[in-house]
Amino acid sequence: MSFDFLKDTNKKIHFIGIGGISMSGLAEILLNSGYKVSGSDRSQSNLTDHLKLKGAEIYIGHDENNIKDVDLVVYTAAIPEDNPELLKAKELNIPIMDRAEFLGHVMKGHKYNVAISGTHGKTTTTSMLSHITLNANLDPTILVGGNLDAINGNVRVGNSEYFITEACEYKASFLKFYPYIGVILNIEADHLDFYKDIEEIQNTFKKFAQLIPEDGVLVVNADDEKALSISKEVNCKVLSFGLSKGDIRAKNIIFGENGCPKFDVYNGEDKLFNLKLNVPGEHNVLNALASIAVALSLNIDKESIVEGLFTFHGTHRRFEIKGSTNGITVIDDYAHHPTEIKATLNAAKNFPHKRIFCVFQPHTYSRTISLLNEFATSFSNADTLLLADIYAAREKDTGIVSSDILGSKIRENGVNCKNFHSFSDMNNFLKKELRSGDLLITIGAGDVYKVGEMFLSDAV
Repeated sequence: MSFDFLKDTNKKIHFIGIGGISMSGLAEILLNSGYKVSGSDRSQSNLTDHLKLKGAEIYIGHDENNIKDVDLVVYTAAIPEDNPELLKAKELNIPIMDRAEFLGHVMKGHKYNVAISGTHGKTTTTSMLSHITLNANLDPTILVGGNLDAINGNVRVGNSEYFITEACEYKASFLKFYPYIGVILNIEADHLDFYKDIEEIQNTFKKFAQLIPEDGVLVVNADDEKALSISKEVNCKVLSFGLSKGDIRAKNIIFGENGCPKFDVYNGEDKLFNLKLNVPGEHNVLNALASIAVALSLNIDKESIVEGLFTFHGTHRRFEIKGSTNGITVIDDYAHHPTEIKATLNAAKNFPHKRIFCVFQPHTYSRTISLLNEFATSFSNADTLLLADIYAAREKDTGIVSSDILGSKIRENGVNCKNFHSFSDMNNFLKKELRSGDLLITIGAGDVYKVGEMFLSDAV
């Protein structure tokens, strides 16, 4: 594989923030294609270790001395402008490119680029479609925002014209992509540290949809009015999906063991097939319908669609069953937006349990303060909620909001909510309170999964 701006695989590309899920995937694509790769991150991780084994030069910590014989520097949106490596690259006049622009260049090398966007569900839908295309032997290149067992990680390098990737709206990153098929799963208020309001968010999704060429396809959620309205402003073919309306529909939904759905799939009035999913929740019915709509647009046979979706058992950190001990099941989920939390706890409600103990770690101060009232009403399906401190991620604590403030709001809505300021204190509480038949679910995009792992480890 070669890219139009890199004709020589002896070129060396340096990634600032190489440990990120998307950045590590791009780095691996380059390594598999014969390029020299180096990169830095603030901490060591399984992803940095994996890249090191693949041949990348990995630096822990950001330092200008990490820029050695580099031909191109790629950086994430989370990297500040005063990053020493970024400054050094500018000083040396080394070409610089942000992650989204670089991914766009990678997409240019393929014809059938599928870019899956939306406030929620991107990783799961991308993973579902990955299963389908692999089952159909399309040999796709895949870049997914989580670890998927079917590809032994978060990236797969194929040798075909098919490229499947998530398309994130943060900082309008997906406007640098080249979608042949673009998917809009839903549109809600998020990333309000960057966007002014929901109207600006919706307008950015519209610009994304308008990137699709006339012979391409926009796949859109007909149950989401903001997403559906965009379908009227594109020149390409539109294929909609939904539960209450749309071209591709699910009917006769039945939730069986562990909350996993069975349903009939229709295209208009024509029944296509019966489908059974091995992931729980109504939200995953919608994710499956989106992946089916893309698969039909790619002329994939029905058998590959049904088998591909049946063999999908989830992506890591998406309603992932971590284990069980003494009759207590531990599940982890990446949900970090109120709508996602509600969907996750609705799925948990259909999972066998006596009581649901939820551990939630809010992700970023800006999201917590901008959606404070929405978060406060998201936990009605939890019998007991344990609230951790806010995970700062890329932000600094200004003192405007805290988990204690959020906890007070949640308690006003009648939820049994307790604030904790350390994972060890949470674990001690859980060890005393949990009983056989209870369900423990950790929720959040930070490192809250460690609570469940701690509980399971101590129980051994």
